[in-house]
Amino acid sequence: MKGFTREDKRFSLCGLNCGLCPMQIGGYCPGCGGGEGNQSCAIARCSLEHDKVEYCWQCGDYPCGRYEGIDQYDSFITHRSRVKDMQKAKEAGSRAYGEEQAEKAEILRYLLEHFNDGRKKNFYCLAVNLLDLEDIRSVMKVIAEKEGIMDLPPKERAAFVSKLFQAAAGAHGIELKLRKKPAGKSQKTP
Repeated sequence: MKGFTREDKRFSLCGLNCGLCPMQIGGYCPGCGGGEGNQSCAIARCSLEHDKVEYCWQCGDYPCGRYEGIDQYDSFITHRSRVKDMQKAKEAGSRAYGEEQAEKAEILRYLLEHFNDGRKKNFYCLAVNLLDLEDIRSVMKVIAEKEGIMDLPPKERAAFVSKLFQAAAGAHGIELKLRKKPAGKSQKTP
């Protein structure tokens, strides 16, 4: 969006973790406020009208009507945790939250490089986005301790790691699937 730029392109204005998004990882989106290629966004437009706040929680009108049902459905990235993640970033500070997201992004890069059978990109993006860092670290520890895992064919490696993440997510009642909106239903999107 013309005139909308931000320093932190990993964590969006509205709470999406852009650094963990398959579109940004694939080079199709520069992240929130990333300049050229950045999509038109109603929330970015709103930021420009409200003193160019870096995060919505900094706006005096937050939470506003734009956030009604905002996490109900997903696009190519999960929207499930936006409000929760913004609260976490607000409480911990954007720098501390950014450090956590940087660690998650590094883990995601590792998973994609070593355990993607060509069909797990979105799955790993979801898992790393939705699980707490401690749960992700626990899964990564099991992977590191699995003898001979790198000798397995890619599909078997991916299946093993996928089961670990499914189990970690299941323990917290988290489903590692994007939630699509039903056909014919309109959704407010940023």
